[in-house]
Amino acid sequence: MLYSVTRGALVPLSRVLYRPTIEGKQNVPLTGGVILASNHRSFIDSFAIPLVAPRHVRFLAKEDYWTGTGIKGGISRGFFTAVGMVPVNRRSPTAAQESLDAGLKVLQAGEAFGIYPEGTRSRDGRLYRGRTGVGWLALHAEVPVVPVGLIGTENIQPVGSSFPRLAKVTVRFGKPIGVEPYQGLPAGKARRQLTDDVMEAIAALTGQERAEEYNTVPSSGDPGT
Repeated sequence: MLYSVTRGALVPLSRVLYRPTIEGKQNVPLTGGVILASNHRSFIDSFAIPLVAPRHVRFLAKEDYWTGTGIKGGISRGFFTAVGMVPVNRRSPTAAQESLDAGLKVLQAGEAFGIYPEGTRSRDGRLYRGRTGVGWLALHAEVPVVPVGLIGTENIQPVGSSFPRLAKVTVRFGKPIGVEPYQGLPAGKARRQLTDDVMEAIAALTGQERAEEYNTVPSSGDPGT
């Protein structure tokens, strides 16, 4: 109920302010586990997708948003819970696997799970090589992957900006990629091939220049990712 109330308030507001262009909503299955794999340009991405998707989409968020104190901490905790975020401890030595396990639980419950295969935000606008966690999740949960292309979200809250700005945004949902063609391959090759195909689909949706290397978090950290 809290999610429905919060989304009901935010969706009309976001559409009035940003007038987003939304394409391919029919490509998102309305029931069953599904992964929405997107490029990553801004902190706002994890809100932009759920606000325009035809179903509830859950993303991971650092558990710090749930551990604050006082009024500010209460507001943060209530908001991130209301929008369906899943808390994870990113300082844990096993953070990567814990994040995958959390995503797997969401999918096994028949829900939609959002993920950024690049791992962290692109600061130069290029689309980086995908990490194979998306392939691991899809193959273990046996769910399809819907590629998502975000255009313009980097202009709403640029890196280093504390407050959102008005900007034109486009969200494109591509056709689902099923796991069946990859299930007969060796596990590592299946994860890599599925991930590469997802990134190829995202690139086609966004038109971004491709980067062959993995993206990395700057040494100063990336508190918004």
